[in-house]
Amino acid sequence: MHAANIQDRDGAKILLDLIRDTYLRIRLIWADGGYAGKLIQWVFSLRTSNHLRLEIVKRSDGIKGFYVLPRRWVVERTFGWLGRHRRLSKDYEYLPETSENMIRIAMIKLMVRRLAAQ
Repeated sequence: MHAANIQDRDGAKILLDLIRDTYLRIRLIWADGGYAGKLIQWVFSLRTSNHLRLEIVKRSDGIKGFYVLPRRWVVERTFGWLGRHRRLSKDYEYLPETSENMIRIAMIKLMVRRLAAQ
């Protein structure tokens, strides 16, 4: 998470720089068209081995109206899951770290319920 006055592309660099050596199993990142450009090559060069790949999910200009973008539904579904938690339905928190921890708690709860169902 970062402040709202930081451009998304710059915020992505901050985030990805923090996680590049921590989450080595991540190999593919899907992103919105706003992240296109030089960021794709920069992400690839973050690691010397286990390269990261940034794949841009773009809208087609030829189609009018609503249609589902490939892989975009994953993000929207996750936002839907998070919105079901009262503390995440609106931004009540003062510190971004608190919001981040509430998201972690919500996702842990989701995963525990999935594991318990098996």
